[in-house]
Amino acid sequence: MLIKLIGLGKMGLNIGLNMKDQGYDVLGFDVDETKRTQAKKEGINVVERLEDFFINKKEKHIVYLMIPAGKITEAVIEDIRVFLKKDDIIIDAGNSNFNDSIRRYKSLKTDEIDFVDVGTSGGIQGARFGASLMVGGEERVINQLDDLFTKLAVKDGYLHVGKPGSGHYVKMVHNGIEYGMMQAIGEGFERIYHSGFNIDYEALSKVWNNGSIIESALMGYIHDAFKKDSKLSKLEGVVDDSGEAMWMIEEALKNKVSMPVITQSLYARYESKDKIKFSEKAVAAMRNDFGGHTTYKK
Repeated sequence: MLIKLIGLGKMGLNIGLNMKDQGYDVLGFDVDETKRTQAKKEGINVVERLEDFFINKKEKHIVYLMIPAGKITEAVIEDIRVFLKKDDIIIDAGNSNFNDSIRRYKSLKTDEIDFVDVGTSGGIQGARFGASLMVGGEERVINQLDDLFTKLAVKDGYLHVGKPGSGHYVKMVHNGIEYGMMQAIGEGFERIYHSGFNIDYEALSKVWNNGSIIESALMGYIHDAFKKDSKLSKLEGVVDDSGEAMWMIEEALKNKVSMPVITQSLYARYESKDKIKFSEKAVAAMRNDFGGHTTYKK
């Protein structure tokens, strides 16, 4: 089976190398020449233009997307669909919104092109050596790809979760859970930071990640971070969000489902980027006005 891989960034390149390790033929493309060059050095054959993927019009095309969600994914799918024919397959393994995935499935279906959505977890190392894959799509199509997904995933780390759109829906929920868990770990270490005790964060995170109830991959990641920077003094406390938690909260509001922990974890990320702190200024001004409480000038 030949896999045509679009997107050769850190995740895409590692997925491609994983595919090669599992015995699959891989042909790669990225708009960034530097990434194409790096992929070639790593042993992945590449094409210089997107249309070069489709010179052989008779072969079955299986296109695996590892590219940013949103406009880029939309544009690439529209660019390649003109080259595809009945029963060719597009696999979107990025972090697309599940609503977009359902819409794309229906649109491609009009041309009898198959679409599969894959939630991919496990980070860079997972992509390289065994990811966690949550796959949505028609059973008929998934059966053709079952061996590929089984081999790309860590043991017991692949599941066909349901119909088209469900893979990205489950990954959205996964990422919301991740937000909440990360926030809890961060807040725990902040409490220790302000405790007055001289505690070794690296040593503590190692203990917590060996036999404790909060042992986890995330605890392992913070342990690795403390090994590199014992008090995280080289970092700014600014945290980006990738969008999935916001989508999840939007879905929760539509269905009147309570998700206070995940919602607050997203707000904490927004707060981390707030340089103006206007709400805090407003509160300080009100306290000063009604009670004469101290304000602090710039």
